[in-house]
Amino acid sequence: MAINKEHKNLQILLGLGAASLLAGLGLAYINNCFSKLTGIISLVGLVCIVVCFLQLRKYMPKLTKSLSWGKYALKTIIIILALVFVVGINYLSYKYNLRWDITKSKQHTLTEKTSSFIKEIKQEVEIVVFHVGIPPKYLEDLLRGYERQSKGKIKGKIIDPIVQIGYASEFGNVISGKEKKAIVSSGKERQDIDFTENPLSEELLTNAVISVTREKRKIYFVTGHGEYDILDKADKGLSSLVELLEANNVEVKKTMLGIEGKVPDDCDVLILAGMKDPPTEKEEEIINTYLEKGGDAFFLIENMPLTTPDKPLTVEEKRKNPTLNNILNNWGVEIGDDIVVDLNNHISTDVGCPATRNYLPYPVIVPGLDYTFYVRPRSIEIVKDRRETVRAAPLVLTSNDKGSWAETDRTLVVKFDEGVDSPGPIAVAFMVIEPKDENKSSDTRIIIFTDADFLSNAFIGQYSNAAMGLNVITWLSELDYQSFIDQKEVEVERLDLTSKQKRMVALALIFLPGLIAISGIIVWVGHKS
Repeated sequence: MAINKEHKNLQILLGLGAASLLAGLGLAYINNCFSKLTGIISLVGLVCIVVCFLQLRKYMPKLTKSLSWGKYALKTIIIILALVFVVGINYLSYKYNLRWDITKSKQHTLTEKTSSFIKEIKQEVEIVVFHVGIPPKYLEDLLRGYERQSKGKIKGKIIDPIVQIGYASEFGNVISGKEKKAIVSSGKERQDIDFTENPLSEELLTNAVISVTREKRKIYFVTGHGEYDILDKADKGLSSLVELLEANNVEVKKTMLGIEGKVPDDCDVLILAGMKDPPTEKEEEIINTYLEKGGDAFFLIENMPLTTPDKPLTVEEKRKNPTLNNILNNWGVEIGDDIVVDLNNHISTDVGCPATRNYLPYPVIVPGLDYTFYVRPRSIEIVKDRRETVRAAPLVLTSNDKGSWAETDRTLVVKFDEGVDSPGPIAVAFMVIEPKDENKSSDTRIIIFTDADFLSNAFIGQYSNAAMGLNVITWLSELDYQSFIDQKEVEVERLDLTSKQKRMVALALIFLPGLIAISGIIVWVGHKS
């Protein structure tokens, strides 16, 4: 019995040692470097395995196949677990209304975002779906889901406009025998959805409910300095962002501050999206005045102009892609003349396109976000002598892994220079708040990202870039609700995995066979004992 107990302990020791060794090596591979922690974990695991096998060799001749009661104990445990499972399933099915949607598109289940939103609806909403003939089952399930989650605030019905032509005529000339439409209304607000070509999706329906229940916000994009165009459908344009904003009941307009002489009075959020040329002193004064009165702004700063060693930049070239520090310094932050690089976690092979999930845990902006990535962003730092009323904090930083820094060399030489370059993690986005006082009716909210490309048509559909942009604009507009993304609105193929994700996949493929082998050894040791 003493030998048997000894080998049970060895079995546990072997399992712990193997797990520690794999964990240490795996973390070192994913992070692309050995740290003190991964080294200690790996060493502890290796020592446990060595001790285990030394002891196993010592007692191997004395092993027996006693303890025949073990097989009966195993059967007893299996029976008990089976009974617990059956009783537990029946209890849960009785206590909770659990549903399992096995359809590919999850067409019978509302997403968590939709559910949380419609549960908070205060006004009555009516959804009338026009469908000729027998309606598909998914329409009934979809409407029933909205009714159930909203506790009756949302009411839905399916109408055949040919059979009930009188009722259909009340909605105007909106339906024919070949069309399929859904009309969402609340009070005087109404939104029509045509789903003749494609099935009625939850995203379309939820965005329609948003449009009729939320207050419309107005956002102005500054123009006249080579900014990204909101109407441009090419890769550098922002038309996809505008479509997503409009789906969230946001009205988008342009403004030329130098001509108009002020920020429009009905502006909820002012967006400066990638200025190529610096604003005039008059325009800087207009923006500062707007912010000091409680205005909200979204700054998307372009990357630092680069060159090669044989082609030094001219004075005019250096003025391109301004930092806007003349404005931002007044609000406690400073944009660096540098490029943030990350050797360990980036997109494709470009170390100047860091990918990260290192976010400030702000509840409205970052919950549920996956990676976001940025094209040659700059660093952001806090100004030491800022006003006491201004609160500034990082929103997005490069990963905590070693290997990121702010590179100051403009000639594309990527090399960390001690005392010149700033070591990571580096902030690439900041949020600024100044509470309201007697001089302004609301607080001032500012978000700064040192890259505009991540919201361009080329990249907005990748990872969580779109969700980040929408959440930021939602927070700036001072309506702390969730934003919704219609995935059909952004048809951009997903990028390759980030460099860190690739190493994680490789680790799983390489170490999984080894893990299976080690498990077999552990089972063998237990059998011998």
